[in-house]
Amino acid sequence: QVQLVESGGGLVQAGGSLRLSCAASGIRFSLSAVAWYRQAPGKQRELVAAITIGGSTVYADSVKGRFTISRDNTKNTGYLQMNSLEPGDTAVYYCAADYQWVKVTTTPRYWGQGTQVTVSS
Repeated sequence: QVQLVESGGGLVQAGGSLRLSCAASGIRFSLSAVAWYRQAPGKQRELVAAITIGGSTVYADSVKGRFTISRDNTKNTGYLQMNSLEPGDTAVYYCAADYQWVKVTTTPRYWGQGTQVTVSS
């Protein structure tokens, strides 16, 4: 049974930082591409960032230069470092994984339960 468990969300003031973690189990993590998505109230879920098994990354234009995605295969954990947070970053953030890169950036097979990030102005 695959489980992705996010942690690290919370309330932060604009300009602050948070680091989200995604602990994976039941999956061959080192062979999985990992992504972070977010969904704000009344909006569609959107891709924030993704990382290949080799460490290559892609980012949404809205977070480039502020967010950094990374992975630690020894800990079966993915991360999203979020700096210079803005009220517009407020959303539920989801970790996702798939063995196929094209899938992780479109329709991932595996999802976490989500963690709330709230940025106050």
